[in-house]
This record gives sequence, C-alpha cells and structure tokens, in this order.
Amino acid sequence: MKVILLKDVKGSGKKDDIINVSDGYARNYLIPRGLASEATAGNLNSINNKKAAVAHHEEMERQNAAALAKDIDKMTVVVKGKCGENGKLFGSITAKEISAVLKEQHKLDIDKKKIEVGDAIKALGEYSFTVRLYPGITGKLKVSVEAQ
Repeated sequence: MKVILLKDVKGSGKKDDIINVSDGYARNYLIPRGLASEATAGNLNSINNKKAAVAHHEEMERQNAAALAKDIDKMTVVVKGKCGENGKLFGSITAKEISAVLKEQHKLDIDKKKIEVGDAIKALGEYSFTVRLYPGITGKLKVSVEAQ
C-alpha cells in the first residue's frame, strides 16, 4: 500500500515522503497514529501543491536576499563610540551594536548572528564586514567608527 508520511517515521522515511509499506503496517500502525495517510490522487495533489508552494517561497526569499545583498554592498553605516586618546575605543563595537545601528539608520532588521565581525573593533576607522543573508548569499557592509 502506498502512503504519504505526515511525520518523520524512524526506519520508514521523512515527512511528505511517498513510501510503499505492507497493508497491515499502514492500517494498524501508521494511519491510526496519524503518521501517514493513504496515497490517493487528492492527497498526492495536495502534497505536490505544498511542495511547489515551499519551493516558490524559498525562491522568493533567495531573490529578496540577493537584492538586499546588492543594497548592503553600497551601504556605509556610521557607529559612534566613546574613545580616549590615540583613537582607541573604550570597549569594542559588537555585532549587536552594528545590527542596532543598521535598524536605526537604514530600517534594516538583520540578526546580529548574521554579521561576521571577526576580530574585535577597538579603534576608530573604516571596517568591512560580511553579512550572511541566505545560504550562499552574502553582502559586504562598510562600517565607519567615529568618536562620540
């Protein structure tokens, strides 16, 4: 009997997989527990529609990330920090601060975990960071650190 898995089933397959199992396993275990449904034409059609919608959604996210990467490549963010003599900052500029300034200056809400800072910023000047927007899509953000 062909069934469509509604949840991951150890030893059988992952969610939305179409598998062939014995009639008894399907009728006595998978279907009563809500782990699978019969692979009828209507159910197969709904699974295909769902997969197409997910693929379309992922493609739209990828396109939006690519457009945002182009915008970020052109951006310069100005971060102000308290500094002493010789242009050395008290403390350092973190990804959290860069994310907050991006939101304030450019209305972009980018998670601090997606900004790769690398070494700590402890001096005034110009810096360049990689922002991971989508798997395989990154942007280079220019940050100017100035005295407060």
